[in-house]
Amino acid sequence: MAEARLYTEYKDNIISNLREQFEYANIMAVPKLQKIVINCGVGEAVENEKRLDTVVDNVGKITGQHPVTTKAKKSISNFKTREGMPIGCKVTLRKKQMYEFLDRLINLALPRTRDFQGVPDKSFDGRGNYTLGIKEHTIFPEINTEEVDEIHGLDVTFVTSAETDEEAYSLLKEFGMPFQKRN
Repeated sequence: MAEARLYTEYKDNIISNLREQFEYANIMAVPKLQKIVINCGVGEAVENEKRLDTVVDNVGKITGQHPVTTKAKKSISNFKTREGMPIGCKVTLRKKQMYEFLDRLINLALPRTRDFQGVPDKSFDGRGNYTLGIKEHTIFPEINTEEVDEIHGLDVTFVTSAETDEEAYSLLKEFGMPFQKRN
């Protein structure tokens, strides 16, 4: 079984580039991508449970892995939710699937976004993780746009072993993440 293209790129080039840039003494100190979590909250699932099923199918097609449905932790009367109601789904990708998803996201999906200027570089959490909100799931080539009745968004979180946002930014930049030009 062949390795993912971006993983080979990481081992061959990115590790040495980051070691030069941040002057790590040990190769194990170089930040790496640990997992990618795709989360999708479906507020309409309260009234229409079939809506959640279509979102689960779409996220499954996009990631190639069956999502876990997430349930409400608390009952909130204003949103008509009860504790334990299914209200979303999430998928955690690791290893080969993670690198292949990242490759598809950077090279296929993001360039298909309308009026794409690059992804914002302000969505780091202070601990080296980056979250990207995608407004339309139809940018992924796995989704057939003729069959789509409603468009939903999803959140993609990149969990890295970097300790600072600057290290995580450099890691994702090396992978080819199209960040907006800083002014």
